Amino acid sequence: MAERIAKYLARCGVASRRKAETLIKQERITVNGETITTPAFLIEGNETILFDGEKINKKDKTRLWIYYKPCGLVVSHKDEKQRDTIFDHLPHGMPRVISVGRLDLNSEGLLLLTNDGELSRQLELPENGWSRRYRVKVHGFLNEKRLKELEKGTTIDGITYSPCKITIDSKQTTNAWLTISLNEGKNREIRKLMASIDLNVARLIRISYGPFQLGNLKEGETKEIPSKVLKEQLGKSFTICE
Repeated sequence: MAERIAKYLARCGVASRRKAETLIKQERITVNGETITTPAFLIEGNETILFDGEKINKKDKTRLWIYYKPCGLVVSHKDEKQRDTIFDHLPHGMPRVISVGRLDLNSEGLLLLTNDGELSRQLELPENGWSRRYRVKVHGFLNEKRLKELEKGTTIDGITYSPCKITIDSKQTTNAWLTISLNEGKNREIRKLMASIDLNVARLIRISYGPFQLGNLKEGETKEIPSKVLKEQLGKSFTICE
């Protein structure tokens, strides 16, 4: 069955569908030697498709990995500042993958990786209701009343942040460990929330994303989710290639 080239590229793990559309508009994709300029171009799947002159492998079954992202790596295939990216440090033998969302440079912990751009897009949608849970070390004087106010949701610099859950795990005079759960995870959300109540984030570790847990994984390690578990956890609301 014919499908749009942008969707096919996403399924092959080249990029998310939105990013694939950008690559096409940049004239970086060819099909049987023809440069494609529209993401609506239809293919059957048996064509020779190149991305920047490199042949794209045929669609494989959907796979998902948990990766412990170390602090100091950028979640991008190419960084304009020439900084190291997670894709420069993945274990040998990993196929072409893309990330499900991002973690900023100075954050660490669980990052989902997949060879299926469509799955990546689906898992990122806030309406899925999947909670992201973080362990957060903060410096400053903890005001529990202000923390409770943050849990109700707030607006900072014109950006509205949804309600969250904050648990105090331990505290001393000027530092504490918190567990924070979000359902969206906007850009640098936790750092901005903490800064709004005069707390500085010293360490931020994502420990879960929906049903997937970081567990005992060490920095830089990956663990593939078995196909059976993947199907059970995703349910019928997610489309995967088998």
